[in-house]
Amino acid sequence: MKHAGEPSFRDSVDLMFNRAVALMDLPPGLEQKIRVCNSTYTVRFGVRLRGKIETFTGYRSVHSEHMEPVKGGIRYALSVSQDEVEALAALMTYKCALVETPFGGSKGGLCIDPRQWDEHELEQITRRFAYELIKRDLINPAQNVPAPDMGTGEREMAWIADQYARMNTTDINAKACVTGKPPHAGGIQGRVEATGRGVQFAMREFFRHPEDVALARLSGGLEGKRVIVQGLGNVGYHAAKFLSEEDGCRITGIIERDGALRDDKGLDVEAVRQWIVAHGTIKGYPHGSFVEDGAALLEAECDILIPAAMEGVIHKGNAERIKAPLIIEAANGPITFGADEILRNRGVVIVPDMYANAGGVTVSYFEWVKNLSHIRFGRMQRRAEESRSRLLVEELERLSADQHLGWTLTPDFKEKFLTGSDELALVRSGLDDTMRTAYQSMRAVWHGRNDVQDLRVAAYLVAIDRVAMTYVSKGL
Repeated sequence: MKHAGEPSFRDSVDLMFNRAVALMDLPPGLEQKIRVCNSTYTVRFGVRLRGKIETFTGYRSVHSEHMEPVKGGIRYALSVSQDEVEALAALMTYKCALVETPFGGSKGGLCIDPRQWDEHELEQITRRFAYELIKRDLINPAQNVPAPDMGTGEREMAWIADQYARMNTTDINAKACVTGKPPHAGGIQGRVEATGRGVQFAMREFFRHPEDVALARLSGGLEGKRVIVQGLGNVGYHAAKFLSEEDGCRITGIIERDGALRDDKGLDVEAVRQWIVAHGTIKGYPHGSFVEDGAALLEAECDILIPAAMEGVIHKGNAERIKAPLIIEAANGPITFGADEILRNRGVVIVPDMYANAGGVTVSYFEWVKNLSHIRFGRMQRRAEESRSRLLVEELERLSADQHLGWTLTPDFKEKFLTGSDELALVRSGLDDTMRTAYQSMRAVWHGRNDVQDLRVAAYLVAIDRVAMTYVSKGL
């Protein structure tokens, strides 16, 4: 989506990059090397469907190979273009560097509306697209590892993984060619909700710092904060669900493509999601008030605004009217370069996309490591943890009985303490640690330098510096 008088998404990413590198002292030429997209492959292929040959156009862009494999999702949408894919690949480079996952940046896309095709047809299309990429090593466990994005999910990733295995029958690491697979097909627990969970962990870490909360003209913790979510897809749904159910936030608005819902008392995220699944629309939901012009709700009063769908939804045309003091970018590039400037000048705190939605690539990294190690996380240590914990509990209970102390451990504590870490617990722990560490690295720059006024520039500075150090260590 491009608003009149504003640069394209790709140019926006470059302009934000330029803001950061202007504050750095990079060796001559290195700035250009980091900025440019290394390669973009365009593929056009035919699939026989419904009695005729349909031709599809797809892309796979590699932004930076300072680390390999390169990583980035594949999206299915009619809006997919070379410009968009290259912008998203660049963001992936910086995102991976920021959260310290050892990947370069890549992105893929197919110009298709997945809702127009049934499951069998989508499988044929996906397998042919995968075939075209695999034979050029644009899908490979050691070189280029895709993941789900808008319009794709576990199902498509399982098809791609199977297609790779058929074409590489002796590759023992074949399952690592793609992440976001179903758990029974080599996936990992917690991957589906990873991006939304990462948004929750990002918010928790932000609210651990009263100084930062005060800069957003807010106070206290997440409890009771009014939240408007734009887009109830995978990311928006999980972020809203976790923030409302586990952190006490009030979801006062949900914006979808066909309108929006508003309820100042708080919407039931799960109920709204089930309504959309059952009816294919947000219209007719019996609670809250329906707003025909959904985009108008972006401008409503709230404490936290979470754009979680498409890029460019907050632009020069509506940035002045945005009332939220805190915006967390759960989508990629939801705020244009022009809008970013307007919001910053108004004192709005923006938690940038390259950090806020990094939960997906973080858990994808865990899945890739799991596939390469050929063992489920927790399999070797879980029962050992439980045995050690049981020894301690039994010793405490024996001491209490022997010394007639008269105290007992509560059953709830005992049960939790005696439960070893399974795969899901380890994934959540690793994701939480990643989001905390990454925020602290941004925050150190944000508060430590007088010439850095916002978190986005801080994030770019941290990421670009890490990419630069990798290139320098290679002798560039």
